[in-house]
Amino acid sequence: MIGLLEKAAAERPAQVAVVTPEATLTYGDLLDGARRVAGGLAERGIERFAVLEPDAGWVLRLLAGAAAVGSEPCQYQPDLDAAQFAEQAAALGHTVVVTRRTDLPDGFTVLRPGELTAPFAGTVAPGAPQPVMIRTTGTTGLPKAARHDWTVLARRAGTARPHPEQRWLLAYGPQQFAGIQVLLHVLSVHATLVAPFPRQPRDGLAALLTEDVTCVSATPTYWRFLLAEARSARAALPRLAQITLGGEASPPDLLAELHDAFPDARISQVYASTEFGSIASVRDGLPGLAASSLWSPEHPEGQLRVEDGELLVRAGTGMLGYAGDAAESPREVDGWVATGDLVEVVDGRVLFRGRSSEVINVGGVKVHPLPIEERVAAVPGVQVARVHGRANPMVGAVVAVEVALTAEARADESAVKAAIRTACADLPRAWQPRSIKVVDEAVLAAATKGGKTVRATSPE
Repeated sequence: MIGLLEKAAAERPAQVAVVTPEATLTYGDLLDGARRVAGGLAERGIERFAVLEPDAGWVLRLLAGAAAVGSEPCQYQPDLDAAQFAEQAAALGHTVVVTRRTDLPDGFTVLRPGELTAPFAGTVAPGAPQPVMIRTTGTTGLPKAARHDWTVLARRAGTARPHPEQRWLLAYGPQQFAGIQVLLHVLSVHATLVAPFPRQPRDGLAALLTEDVTCVSATPTYWRFLLAEARSARAALPRLAQITLGGEASPPDLLAELHDAFPDARISQVYASTEFGSIASVRDGLPGLAASSLWSPEHPEGQLRVEDGELLVRAGTGMLGYAGDAAESPREVDGWVATGDLVEVVDGRVLFRGRSSEVINVGGVKVHPLPIEERVAAVPGVQVARVHGRANPMVGAVVAVEVALTAEARADESAVKAAIRTACADLPRAWQPRSIKVVDEAVLAAATKGGKTVRATSPE
């Protein structure tokens, strides 16, 4: 992290590095601020600390400054409830918190970002540890914390060619692994980061329309909401050069819609996770991954394989381990670790069917919500869809569908519901939706976490 920033600042000190609602900072500004943070951490002897900060400009300075002195930062969602933060921070042993919030309970040493400032004349020793703790989004439960090292995370980014003309929208939270990847990429290519806050799709759309954004990395769920916002506002979308999708499976109808909306954009899909890092990517415009990328005797360098319908990743990829209970670390079997992602190999493609934690048990039948959701989302008139389990006393759970409709489709909700049932009519009985509910987009937006749709089974 600090090495990438130093290189960018040396070559392009006046280049705008980050644009936020609070400030516009150049690479020279960022490096100066990061070195002051490094001095402040060293002066106070802070070896690890929590971060509760929404502004990406401050986040970059804090992360890079910590890397310079080998202090371990750990970001939390900046608007996390104070009581929840206290509980989660205690579990990870965080007592020092860098934040501008004033609502935290007693028991923490709270420092404002501006208080971490002192001269720093040191240099980063080659090979010195640069630890960072990255928490998962907690889509299927409480977040876990993965220990990483900046030197490993930045290894691939360090070989990128400069592209100072690029302006990247930060659609992920900078505390997410995908957000970290965007930060590293922007630094490595000497680009500009456009970082609105809040980071809701409507804020992303506003940035697209006003900040000359050229590149966007976001989840499929984020894109569905952004495109819905654009349709509602009848916005004329700008040209984009690059769209990167990750965090969830990218369904065919969304890929087609993005291609139509941004015909000049190169569309990439990345398979990555907080635990395992960035593992694979495709740019062919097709859903899933190429089956030829899987490990086989003929392809021994493959990092992925499929066993019993679950995707496995080669052990040793990604994090150093989970913080806290070592027993929670992924279990290695014969050199491979289960990812929890359920897949199916069809016609030479590895297609994602969801997470093992999302499976709906309907009377003993295991139902995957994602393939159903893809069918529902492709029905004309449906803007956004969510398929999840709903508890049922007779069969354990049933398939439930929630949809937000276009303005035109709202005039005849019954017709859309009938079309949804028709789209799912050839599925096995247990897979067919038992309830279809039309809701506002805000309801579906509330059922997301970290830009991903939450599909866990809900109470009856």
